Amino acid sequence: MGILEKISEIEKEIARTQKNKATEYHLGLLKAKLAKYRAQLLEPTKSATGKGDGFDVMKSGDARVALIGFPSVGKSTFLSLMTSTASEAASYEFTTLTCIPGVIEYKGANIQLLDLPGIIEGAAQGKGRGRQVIAVARTSDVVIMMLDATKGEVQRSLLEKELESVGIRLNKNKPNIYFKPKKGGGISFNSTVPLTQCSEKLVQLILHEYKMFNAEVLFREDCSPDDFIDVIVGNRVYMPCLYVYNKIDQISMEEVDRLARQPHGVVISCGMKLNLDYLLEMLWEYLALTCIYTKSEGRDRTFQMQLSSERGLPWNMWGPAPNTALRE
Repeated sequence: MGILEKISEIEKEIARTQKNKATEYHLGLLKAKLAKYRAQLLEPTKSATGKGDGFDVMKSGDARVALIGFPSVGKSTFLSLMTSTASEAASYEFTTLTCIPGVIEYKGANIQLLDLPGIIEGAAQGKGRGRQVIAVARTSDVVIMMLDATKGEVQRSLLEKELESVGIRLNKNKPNIYFKPKKGGGISFNSTVPLTQCSEKLVQLILHEYKMFNAEVLFREDCSPDDFIDVIVGNRVYMPCLYVYNKIDQISMEEVDRLARQPHGVVISCGMKLNLDYLLEMLWEYLALTCIYTKSEGRDRTFQMQLSSERGLPWNMWGPAPNTALRE
């Protein structure tokens, strides 16, 4: 049985297992095994030959933003509108076959925007060059998930599942768990808060599944078994994500209002150029960039001299005396 078959069997068993106190340890072990197999699936094979064309884009600018979505949702059109880069757009799927970079100039910052090929269901297993697309997304600072507003929430849930399976955690904070493997002494377990989702026995079972029998574990918040597995694996990426619903000109106002109220959601129309300015403002907020404006030392000192002269203040209150020529 291959890795894909093992993953499928575990997912089916998790789906049909009822969640209660009696099954929480069994579910914890299944999730630990599932995480192990998924990690093996993402490892590059020995027969892999180099990188895919167009995916080795050098990171430039002050931040990197990745456009992720299914085919024909408007990613290339959005890139062409927001940057000076022309990305081919057509009425058929898979127009974009490589990673196309562009630069957004906003508030003095250069933001690199990557138009990635559309991914399909099963991308985490390598379908449709999904691994290359997701690998680029892991190096980004923010993910823009481009969705078709005419197709409801189906695309969003599928894309979240694909990214979740490869270790990308959207709009989540890193679990506040201290974990340190040791050479001996057994498993030391402590918590600073009451735990309702994870117990000491479950922690030990998960660690044994990873062949870890000596470790120090400290829970500083009430975390789930999935969060603890993420800490053990250690290769998870936590990044903010904007859910952008395109083509709102093709749906009713009631549906637009409902989508706009979704958490982390923004509604736009690339065809009619609607709400693009607000999207840029939200992107700037999610990037959390800070503009720092500096002044030349001579010009700033001249202002201090003028202020001192007008108010009759001593020169030394501003620190060392300025140049004699300037002072005269």
